[in-house]
Amino acid sequence: MCPQAAAGGGRAAPRHRSVCRLLTRRAHGFYARDAGVAHRQNLGLLRQIMCQTGIFLYGLELLMSNAHKKLCEQFIPLTFQESTKFKNVWTTHSASPIAYERGRIYLDNYQCCISSIAQEPRILYEKPKCSKSEKIEDALLLECPLGEMLPSPSDYKPSLIVLTVQNWLLRLSADSGEILEKIYLAGSFCKFRYLSWDIPQEVMVIKSAQNKLPAAARQAGIQQSILFYLAVFQVLPLSFIGMLEINKKIFGNSVTDVAVSNGILIVMYSMGLVRLYNFQAISEQAKNGIQDMKCCSLEPDWIYFHPDMSGRIIHVGPNLIKVLKLKEVKNNTDQTEVAEDFTIVANRENCVNNSVTVTASGRVVKKRFNLLDDDPEQETFKIVDYEDELDLLSTVAVTQIGADGRAHLDFHCNEHGILLKSIPLLESWDVTYSHEVYVDKDLVLHIEQKPNRRFSCYVYQMVCDTAKDDECSSHEKTERVFCKKGGRIFEYI
Repeated sequence: MCPQAAAGGGRAAPRHRSVCRLLTRRAHGFYARDAGVAHRQNLGLLRQIMCQTGIFLYGLELLMSNAHKKLCEQFIPLTFQESTKFKNVWTTHSASPIAYERGRIYLDNYQCCISSIAQEPRILYEKPKCSKSEKIEDALLLECPLGEMLPSPSDYKPSLIVLTVQNWLLRLSADSGEILEKIYLAGSFCKFRYLSWDIPQEVMVIKSAQNKLPAAARQAGIQQSILFYLAVFQVLPLSFIGMLEINKKIFGNSVTDVAVSNGILIVMYSMGLVRLYNFQAISEQAKNGIQDMKCCSLEPDWIYFHPDMSGRIIHVGPNLIKVLKLKEVKNNTDQTEVAEDFTIVANRENCVNNSVTVTASGRVVKKRFNLLDDDPEQETFKIVDYEDELDLLSTVAVTQIGADGRAHLDFHCNEHGILLKSIPLLESWDVTYSHEVYVDKDLVLHIEQKPNRRFSCYVYQMVCDTAKDDECSSHEKTERVFCKKGGRIFEYI
């Protein structure tokens, strides 16, 4: 340290602090010319553009001097000063389930792969139709870890881990569909069906279908105690860690479902209760460990660990989303409790659910029952997800009156839950159908399953909002163009 800084005078102290700050950032892997820094800055800019509105940019303009405005206008297109929206650019339909993973749309049970990044659909590969015994039940996208030496050059490229109907675990090339690894899971004692991450891109959990006894055994009065099997694998290379039985004798007779996330075993019960267990030791760690969403609904609430690896918990009910966090109990550092971080509430301001009404003639009428919390005529949360690269929490809320259902996708600040942008989905949303919504940077996909195994995929891309676009806000006012590629028909909006 220079003498002036030691004596407390001069201007060396601020410079010293900035040098220390720079060294600290370097120790944590931050470098001014690092490609990761530029990537993070670009994602931060994309997040601002996605969530911007005309009011937000107008506020920025007020902070600018006239000289700065003239300078910016030379380099920034005028369209940047307008708000952005998401436009349905193309749609495709299929007679088999449609899946999506990181810019790739899979059709025909993962036999056909289409890129969703371009404004027009582009077929990456198409494999011959497989037999029923080779049908794929579930899949996960595997991307290679950074800074590790892997055994094979193909391991450095994205691959797809798939589970077949015959309990085969396969690792396929995401670009060509070629089989890279193949493992047989088990015999006929259980049927594995679902794939999920315990630790993303490191530890995978394979869950069986619910174990049921044959009809003859049930008629004989034999009780089924084992409900599910969980097989745990490490990836790259695929290696078996262990298997766990979810037994009613241990976890209770009212167990309905089970999941594993971030080393925590999550057990769900028919009474609306959720219990959290340490998956390593399978021992309960207790305060507020049982969360009760006080609601009356046909569909159960659901709970899971936040995908941002913050250790927070997301608990979703029909009209309320709670983001919870684990913290130490005051005056007891050995115990943790579940506390509320923030909540997101459905917009039900116009919903009136009085038990007593008065007619025009003055007659008092009492209702015999109240509406359920997930009644379709009230705005209800259907999907909650997290966009990791933009650090946005996305929610889908639906309101259905009669046969017409309307949904909107909202972006919330992941740290505080503040609403940043709302995007209406143009297609009708029927709550009786199965729906999935994916947010991937400036791309939104809505996959819908209709009756008689009809599947549809609606692709939205971010565009600049103009007055001309506002005039055409529905499919009825927009011209439809049909195009055939690779034997498939795509609909452009």
